[in-house]
Amino acid sequence: MVTITYALSFLLSFCIVLVLIPPLGKLAFRLDFVDKPRKDVERKIHREPIPLTASYAIFIGFAASFLLFSKESPEQTVAVLTGSLLLLIIGTIDDWYKTQGKDFSALPKLIVHITAAIIVYLSGITFSGFYNPLSGEYILLPVWLQFILTILWIFGVTTVINFSDGMDGLAGGLSAISAGTLFVVALAKGQSTSAIMAISLIGVALAYLRYNKPPAKIFMGDAGATFLGFILAVIALDGAFKQATVLSLFIPILALGVPIFDNLFVVTKRAMQGKPIYQADASQVHYRLLRMGLNQKQVVAFLCLISVCFSLTSIILLLLGV
Repeated sequence: MVTITYALSFLLSFCIVLVLIPPLGKLAFRLDFVDKPRKDVERKIHREPIPLTASYAIFIGFAASFLLFSKESPEQTVAVLTGSLLLLIIGTIDDWYKTQGKDFSALPKLIVHITAAIIVYLSGITFSGFYNPLSGEYILLPVWLQFILTILWIFGVTTVINFSDGMDGLAGGLSAISAGTLFVVALAKGQSTSAIMAISLIGVALAYLRYNKPPAKIFMGDAGATFLGFILAVIALDGAFKQATVLSLFIPILALGVPIFDNLFVVTKRAMQGKPIYQADASQVHYRLLRMGLNQKQVVAFLCLISVCFSLTSIILLLLGV
């Protein structure tokens, strides 16, 4: 029965996104809500206007599956969906600015992202502590530290997935691999709610990739990328970080290894150069690989392969029970 529930969760989220993306794409052209190519911007590597409306299909597909199959408490369900909606709204505004060839201020996005993380924290989805592997004693962190680490994790993962959304199929592929790893972790720990969220996210990500694989027919924009990152962060908090030991804390970090480590490098480099860390540029690893001579498909395949290796390492840690 549990297996059937997971299969239905996947199928529902997958099918909703698969069905909704084509009409949403047509609507985007009518509204001129499209990402236009710009020869003066290195990050704009597409050559035709691309709709920016996949985020709404992704949100609807996930929300429907989450509401129907999840056994999350009402407070936490409302918190997850409220935070998601806030990111969807501010992401849509940001995407609209991009359609006009403008940049949206980073401050409103920062405020909304932190607000969404705080809403999740207040619902009880937190990083509260870990087990000492030597004594078996649970180390409960001070409340102020729980708050800081929870907010930093949600904000950080949301940001790194958004930063990785610079090439057809990349953010969707990395998100699907990470969600798949977190699904395995949730199954191993008997965490049904986290497993439902993870399998639903796999469904929406794979359906999106059906239209976003190179050459992409649609983009999810900041609205969709931040949503995927936000949900991945919540899944880890509600699953992999629970009952974790010091070493097993690395499981969700490795599951999201490619975007996390790449963007730590990018942020550090920008800070050392005195640039705003939110200033978009072409310093991410996928752009660097592109400049080295790889084509888009090769870059995406290579980074997804590295992500799979990170994920397998995290699952090995899980199996070792460290």
